[in-house]
Amino acid sequence: MKLTKEQVLAVVTEAGQKMSDPNYSSAMVGGFFQQQQQVSNFISAHEQELGGTEGIVSVIFHCALVAEAFRRAGSRVRTLTYEDLDGAARGEPLPRLEKAQLMIHEYIQANVENVEAQKLIAMIALAIDATIA
Repeated sequence: MKLTKEQVLAVVTEAGQKMSDPNYSSAMVGGFFQQQQQVSNFISAHEQELGGTEGIVSVIFHCALVAEAFRRAGSRVRTLTYEDLDGAARGEPLPRLEKAQLMIHEYIQANVENVEAQKLIAMIALAIDATIA
């Protein structure tokens, strides 16, 4: 199922409104980390490319927003495995995501500056998309 602009925008708008609450981003990151431990470990392994701990937390936060967009659209987002990540790692993730989920691709391009972070978020979005399709 392709997410619409409205579905993604609703999640992003809500996140923007809640960012003034310091507990919001902590809860999003912590919740994603607990539910998606293998994904979080995979992201953490890219610490150097992401510029340290802050980059890791940022990627996990954006992945949590992506997962929330899928949930709000009615999809069940299951816990991803390393095999799911391997399947999503084939080819360049950003062009593949642009074809599979344009609105998620646009969200990443507009909100994430680090190209390596963009690629990781795109790959994880592809893994989520593949497991719900």
